[in-house]
Amino acid sequence: MSAPGGPPRRGRHSSDDSTGGVPASMWTGPGTPTGGSFPPGSPVRPPRPADRGGVRPGSGLIDRGADETGPLVEPDWWAYGSTDHPDHPHAGRPDPHGFGRQHPSGPLPPMPTGIWDRMAQGSAGSEDEPTVATPRVGGRPGDSADDDLPGAHPAPWEEETGALDVIGANVDEETPRRRGLRRSRRTEPAVEHPATVALPEQQPEAEHDDLFTDEHELVGGPDGPLTDDEIPVAPYDPRTDRARRRRRRRPFAVLLALVVLGTIVAGIVLGGQKLLGLLDPTSQDYTGAGTGSVDIRVNQGDTLSDIAQTLDDADVVASTGPFVSAAKANPAATGIQPGVYTLRLQMSGASALDLLLDPASRQVSRVTLREGLTVVQVLARLSEDTGTPLEELQTAAGDPAALGLPPYADGKLEGFLFPATYDFEPGDTAVDMLSAMVARAEQAFDGLGVPEPERLTWITKASIVQAEAAGAEDMAKVARVLENRLSDGMPLQLDTTVNYANGKGGITTTAADRANPSEYNTYVHTGLPPGAISNPGEDALRAVLAPAEGDWRFFVVVNPDTGETRFARTGAEHQENVLIFQQWLRENPEG
Repeated sequence: MSAPGGPPRRGRHSSDDSTGGVPASMWTGPGTPTGGSFPPGSPVRPPRPADRGGVRPGSGLIDRGADETGPLVEPDWWAYGSTDHPDHPHAGRPDPHGFGRQHPSGPLPPMPTGIWDRMAQGSAGSEDEPTVATPRVGGRPGDSADDDLPGAHPAPWEEETGALDVIGANVDEETPRRRGLRRSRRTEPAVEHPATVALPEQQPEAEHDDLFTDEHELVGGPDGPLTDDEIPVAPYDPRTDRARRRRRRRPFAVLLALVVLGTIVAGIVLGGQKLLGLLDPTSQDYTGAGTGSVDIRVNQGDTLSDIAQTLDDADVVASTGPFVSAAKANPAATGIQPGVYTLRLQMSGASALDLLLDPASRQVSRVTLREGLTVVQVLARLSEDTGTPLEELQTAAGDPAALGLPPYADGKLEGFLFPATYDFEPGDTAVDMLSAMVARAEQAFDGLGVPEPERLTWITKASIVQAEAAGAEDMAKVARVLENRLSDGMPLQLDTTVNYANGKGGITTTAADRANPSEYNTYVHTGLPPGAISNPGEDALRAVLAPAEGDWRFFVVVNPDTGETRFARTGAEHQENVLIFQQWLRENPEG
């Protein structure tokens, strides 16, 4: 309770006078102190209106006169105290008002606790003490006349919250941050209200950060700056911890998202390839360079589609489409040669094409036949280079019809095994090899445009030119000597024809060799032999078609080491050249 002359009390019993909340008219009357106020703490109860001898005008009370109530006679059951007594007339009966257990003259039950009672629990003093108006939140010392009252300067945390409790104000953290509250910028005076507690004004979210400053803007208390122990700590917010955990999980979430995205893309690609394969079987393709080994034969005249189908049938490629596409994109694919190629199983179309273009992948037995070799010499070379038995080759050579020999050859194979380089594949037979040579000769003959009735004579002359000339530069002169001798009816007398008849080689003959009656012995028989004595090349064939101009009847190689050849018009001249050759023979007895 405030002392006389103190500030007026505010609260539930407040009034606009100084009577402590009770109207002054109730305290005035005979015997009261001067001024009509009843002394505080007096045992005398206030007089009723009847005692004052009338009704105050305007009070709204009805004057009933001297209607006084005397003491009541107490019934016996009042002595029981409550209805719990078994003799109480109301024992066992429900009491909806809850008053059955109290004496009628007992005190009334307490009223329910209201908001004002809860707000008043934190204030000091008894119920009869005067209430003190709380300054509006945001006010500063000096803004109100109540600044000198105890508690007029609330703590910094009360300055922002008023009479409400601060949630988490006493929460301690192991490492509290040094933070302070920014001084209020409001300067308007606080407005007192007897029954209203001011709440903090709502500020936009953008200004919430202004409530906290760094350690250089701390707000001091009444006795000076706040210490670390006095600095209010922000309440714990579980959302902040969840945000930190989300930030820590963010890199893992991104990585997981990338993995999932990569898996989805791979699934789409693989699924698209399978779907495309179902819709178009010719578009299927293997990946990589394949495994194992398989031999693939490319036949003469095969197109790229034919080759692709061969590869598909052998499971080298998954389908023809990828190989054909790769081959069309590579101009070198048109140069794939017939033959046997070593490839791998289940290759991509592009990889299969690369191996077909690699010479090392082709299985061939390459045989080079030089110009001037006889049939006997050709068969020996084929057997040596391809591993084909010589007997098989000789048997094949004895059947000219099986080799495709033309009719004008008269069944003679000599001169029709054209000198060139041949690639024979595994599995090629003797007939296959010899037939390929005959076909090549026919190709050359057709290219030079010699009519078929004249071809056997032409080939025979070319075979002699090929055997007698030391080089291509002398072939046309040798062809001219043959023409001059044949025109004169002279025997050719050529050692090469004698050696062919005797099955020999070399550049010289003996008297016995020259005595051989064979039709190929030009010493015995005039004119040309019945057929070629070797397999001439294209240069010899061309020389016979265009002999050099001259009247030479004789020629001799005077130096076999250098191939020097001398031509003569007369026999005497020829004998001088022969002496030079004999001198070389003496110097080279082994010839």
